[in-house]
Amino acid sequence: MGKVIKPQNFEERLVWYFITGTYGIYLLGILLPLNACLGWLLFFYLCKKLWFQQEDTPVEKRIHIPWVLWIWVIGMSVIMIAQVVALTNFEKSTNDYIRAIMSWSISWALLALFPLVGRLHIRPQLIYRAICILCLQSLIIIPFCYLAYLVHLPHVIYSSPIERIFQNGKQYYDVSLYHYYEYNGELRLALFAPWGPALGIVGTLYFFFSLQEPDKKWRWIGIAGAVAMCVVSSSRLAFLALPGVPVFVFILTNFWRPYIQIWSGLLCFVSGIFSSVLLRTITSFKDAVLESRSDSTRVRKKLIEIAFERSKEAPIWGHGNQEPGPQMVEKMPIGSHTTWGGLMFVNGLVGFVAFLVPMLCTFITLLIEAQKSNTAKVGLSVFLVLLFFSSGESLDVLAYLCWPAWVVIGIALKQEDRQPISSVDFSKTASNLMLEQQ
Repeated sequence: MGKVIKPQNFEERLVWYFITGTYGIYLLGILLPLNACLGWLLFFYLCKKLWFQQEDTPVEKRIHIPWVLWIWVIGMSVIMIAQVVALTNFEKSTNDYIRAIMSWSISWALLALFPLVGRLHIRPQLIYRAICILCLQSLIIIPFCYLAYLVHLPHVIYSSPIERIFQNGKQYYDVSLYHYYEYNGELRLALFAPWGPALGIVGTLYFFFSLQEPDKKWRWIGIAGAVAMCVVSSSRLAFLALPGVPVFVFILTNFWRPYIQIWSGLLCFVSGIFSSVLLRTITSFKDAVLESRSDSTRVRKKLIEIAFERSKEAPIWGHGNQEPGPQMVEKMPIGSHTTWGGLMFVNGLVGFVAFLVPMLCTFITLLIEAQKSNTAKVGLSVFLVLLFFSSGESLDVLAYLCWPAWVVIGIALKQEDRQPISSVDFSKTASNLMLEQQ
């Protein structure tokens, strides 16, 4: 089916087999620790390559680390320092320090490691094809998950004992067939993710990767699998991001074009005339989305409010770790379900800024590069997806799932080997798909 794409070096083999073997790793209950080990292993391999790099090393084999990635390394290190200082301020035990360091190594640290991994010689096309294969596997597995619910099989079939080492939540080590919520009678699938919305962010990322697959058959398989993952996850953020992110990317990468500026001016003029109607429509749409799962909305909103309110107790360095929430939030940990609220509560203003600065620098760099590079356009797309989901998910704890996106972002920063947009125009992908279908 289509052109065969095979790994050509050590780093590509690891990336390829870790993506295509996701379900096999998940069935062992070790997806989190093994994916985290992948980040650290490839990071040390990168350090080895840099150590042996000489002045006479061929240009095509040279590795260059841009300043943006150094900002990520500094920022994630500062978050670790903030956590240690916070634990010291609250006089926590030695066990808390050990757990904090281990937790950081499989969460925040990965947000710096995987973009660095993108500096190795990894072709983005290899990642796109591997993602499409994983989407095909998901299309096959989804019906069996629904069948398991219909025949009343237990939703958790296995829980890895590895959880006793990290002690960061059983849901990361459970092998689940489905998730059924009795309080509202809702059935959701998470597949290899720990919960439904986490699968939503993965499916959304995979959608944008699948769009870049050059082979038509694999592209459609990838798109179908990615959309199916978003649907079975019942993630509202995924349903908004799928159509919204392409629009934002198109505007951001074409705003300098005269016709876009003219249409934007006309749109602003018309919007001003019908502003009251538009505001009512937007408000009604927002209320409908929030009311579609009112209990979840209430819990998330309250968790964010509590996180920012409690952050005033330790505004600079934070509390050092999450704390069990009250009954009004179903005893969910304070600092969970949001990246920004969790930063303020756990790591304080220091951690908040340490994450905000790399995010801003990455956005600006990708925006500039996306004007000239298709790979950077893909990187900008998945970055906006991650930014969008940061309001309702903790990006740090899902880094082990979203790592292909962070690798592609690292690849997109390769200024020395840009791929011209004219060769693969991202903005025309949707129209090309429609023509092919006809």
